[in-house]
Amino acid sequence: MKPHLDPARPEHALTRTALRASGRADILLFLLVSTIASTAGIQAWQTLINNFAVDSAHLGADAVGFVQSIREVPGFLSMLVIYVLFVLSEQRAASLSILVLGIGLAATGYFPSFWGLTLTTLVMSTGFHYYEPLNQSLTLQQFNTFEAPVVLSRVRAVGALANIAVGILIYFLSDAMGYKGMFALVGALVAAVGVWGLCKKPCETHGAPQKKKMYLRRKYWLYYVLTFLEGSRRQIFIVFAVFLLVKKFDYSIQAISILFIINNAINYFLNPLIGRAINRFGERQLLTVEYAGMILVFLTYAYTDSHIVAGIMYVLDFLIFNFNVGVRTYYQKIAAPEDMASGMAMGFTINHIAAVVVPVLGGVLWMVDYKIPFFIGVGLGAVSLALTQCIRIPAKPAAR
Repeated sequence: MKPHLDPARPEHALTRTALRASGRADILLFLLVSTIASTAGIQAWQTLINNFAVDSAHLGADAVGFVQSIREVPGFLSMLVIYVLFVLSEQRAASLSILVLGIGLAATGYFPSFWGLTLTTLVMSTGFHYYEPLNQSLTLQQFNTFEAPVVLSRVRAVGALANIAVGILIYFLSDAMGYKGMFALVGALVAAVGVWGLCKKPCETHGAPQKKKMYLRRKYWLYYVLTFLEGSRRQIFIVFAVFLLVKKFDYSIQAISILFIINNAINYFLNPLIGRAINRFGERQLLTVEYAGMILVFLTYAYTDSHIVAGIMYVLDFLIFNFNVGVRTYYQKIAAPEDMASGMAMGFTINHIAAVVVPVLGGVLWMVDYKIPFFIGVGLGAVSLALTQCIRIPAKPAAR
């Protein structure tokens, strides 16, 4: 006798048999493969870029901060993706974004200069930042409020596994291939996934028709503010935490690769638990843990003189950063079904308002005292922690 599968339980609804029966197996496969390409591509860029900027392009903290700000400009303009949907389906637009990401990444190693790095970063970032809101929108449309945290976490876990492969690849090939070869290899693989997606028959959709216009709604104010603060915090983590390890503690490219492998190995096992924890404890509790941990991490970055402690804090920083999936699942539970695409696009733009400014401002402040960007991070954590306590979820969110 076959075991009874309760469709109200996400672990049952997301079995292979249940997905095929509901017609959602193809869209989950598309999301998994595309997100692997996206996360692996940006992981390779983040692993290599600081050492590439210092060793090959000979850039200082201020120039690196400017390049990182340029990287966030497409994120600031990601709200325009809603207008792309007048011409392309979300799936086609997502695949095209992956292709652009791969092309920009492959070209990076051929332009070891400030302006060359600025141009290739802009191309790469356009692909990455246009894919992300489309990915999140597709997930929140196709899976209900109980399933979505599990799906988002599962996709992140698989992405972490791909990132481990990228880290191992870079570790062993860095001396043999150099920056040019490594950027080209990973970029070509990412672009190939984009081509696969464009050639793939569009998956059947199950979500509500989406409103193809941009707007802000007062009832979503907490989602907007938390998203804005998350973008600021993310930049300090991405830009200045790694730069601290390279600049102050002389971490080599191999050492950075090892850290990324450790991070992703932990996250491969942790992410599925995050989705279940959201369903069990709720978004407010998990985000509270994230922001409290964030304050501790940034204070430690500012004051530690130990390269071991700094490395441990980076692993912890990476770990708790995954809890921010709770901001998106919170939005899914309070938003109208037809607002998913516009809400994700608007949220991504809001996320990057501060992200355009923080790297440049932080780079200038770093030249005064490297601790200042991390003190700003502490302040962001405190404000986020306070606002998280305002989260209220409907007692019985509708399962779409």
